[in-house]
Amino acid sequence: MQIERESMEFDVVIVGGGPAGLSAAIRLRQLAIANGMDEFTVCVIEKGSEFGAHTLSGAVIEPRALDELFPDWKERGAPLKVAAKEDRVYMLSSATKGTRLPSSIVPTSMHNEGNYIVSLGNVVRWLAEQAEALEVMMFPGFAASDILYHEDGSVRGVVTGDMGVNAKGEPKGSFEPGYELVAKYTIFAEGCRGHLGKRLISRFHLDKDKDPQHYGIGLKELWEIDADKHEEGVILHGSGWPLTETGSTGGWFLYFAEDNQVSFGLVVDLSYHNPHVSPFDELQRLKLHPVIRPILEGGKRLSYGARALTKGGLNSLPKLTFAGGVLVGDDAGFLNPAKIKGSHTAMKSGMLAAESIFNAIKAGRSGDEVTEYQTAFENSWLFEDAYQARNFSPSLHRMGTWMGGAFTFVEQNLLGGKMPLTIHDNTPDYSTLDKADHAYKPDYPKPDGKLTFDKLSSVFISNTNHAEDQPCHLRLTDPSVPTTVNLPLYAEPAQRYCPAGVYEIVQKDGEEPQFVINSQNCVHCKTCDIKDPSQNITWVTPEGGGGPNYPNM
Repeated sequence: MQIERESMEFDVVIVGGGPAGLSAAIRLRQLAIANGMDEFTVCVIEKGSEFGAHTLSGAVIEPRALDELFPDWKERGAPLKVAAKEDRVYMLSSATKGTRLPSSIVPTSMHNEGNYIVSLGNVVRWLAEQAEALEVMMFPGFAASDILYHEDGSVRGVVTGDMGVNAKGEPKGSFEPGYELVAKYTIFAEGCRGHLGKRLISRFHLDKDKDPQHYGIGLKELWEIDADKHEEGVILHGSGWPLTETGSTGGWFLYFAEDNQVSFGLVVDLSYHNPHVSPFDELQRLKLHPVIRPILEGGKRLSYGARALTKGGLNSLPKLTFAGGVLVGDDAGFLNPAKIKGSHTAMKSGMLAAESIFNAIKAGRSGDEVTEYQTAFENSWLFEDAYQARNFSPSLHRMGTWMGGAFTFVEQNLLGGKMPLTIHDNTPDYSTLDKADHAYKPDYPKPDGKLTFDKLSSVFISNTNHAEDQPCHLRLTDPSVPTTVNLPLYAEPAQRYCPAGVYEIVQKDGEEPQFVINSQNCVHCKTCDIKDPSQNITWVTPEGGGGPNYPNM
């Protein structure tokens, strides 16, 4: 069916309204106003129902980039209210034992003096207000579904998704065609494993001679706890049990925020080998540990969410530029895994891209490759930040929690991030799974509904919703693979790595097993697109406005 679409033209279109995209938009308009170019147009489209709806992070934020973007951010009322007061780092050796590490042996990258405990979703909402005040054109609830190209192959812009299409792909009575958003340059800021960024990296070979990108899945719960247990500004990090029980790597966090609230979560590296691992259930049983349980017990769980995050660092960072556009934030992979922080890096990448693109347009250019952005990155503190952390993830993946941790201490504390060698991890996360028949099967406790919970009740409090009767946004290249390949070899791990109960195997007596996709539950974490061992699942954006709606996350 040929669809006629309206076209809108801008100087710059930005796909994604997170820290990177909004920082880019703000910087572009700041520069335009400072140079007397008030007609300079910037558009931001965001697939969430509002800015911040899909934003999920710990989060402890390093304000370095924010200081540059808005030196007066405190006077502007930025929601950075809880200063970091104390770091506590634990190594959990078993289900009942744990040791607090002396500060002297904690890697310096994990020290948080000068940082703030925040709700990153609220920071994004505040950034959106600043962008709107600078007359950035803001379009929440619009998902970029495809990329537009010029005849010469350069990026021309994007197409927003059609609204009101049924599950068969046919227009409903409410059908509204998407828009063509055309720009001199397009900034892709979709976050981790952006579905358009993924295509661009492949089309323009941006990852040539790079390590494969590596990922973790981050799961988070927001709790309200008793006032007498709350220690505002205290930051807890830890590793070890329960992940070491299955040979997995990752770590947990617990941040004492404002109003007696606590952010608690777990990051599991998606390089794990055991197909029986369920990151969601690892989070639940972690709460039973005596370091965690006394803090949360008796409290109230307010919200839940999950999302993938990039962990490859500098070694996996693709080329950032191509004709007509750039990658910023986690669409490229700027998270600093050693610091467990990506907000300041995402913001700085967006600002560097904005400055390079603005200068190109001011010079009369349009649609070429803004290589100045790559150069600006390599000459910035952002590169130094990434370089110092380049060995963190590969050392843990290749050496394990204990030896990798010792290596990180030497590199960060004794050598200042300047180890005279670079470790590489060239094994993609999807190819690491062992066969299910030979793997240890963890014993996950039944949820009690007070401290530990099941997936469906968790998805409920993420406020996840999708319009009914729309095409499934979780595409199978071959529908037979889950039951004919993944099930016999890996016990179909999608049932476990998905943190929202989207995938299940259903088998009735005397019938063949069926692979069921409950796409309504999807929290847009992208883990399936990353970890599926057959690389048979492709996540594409659903109808705009769908997905989670995270409050205060």
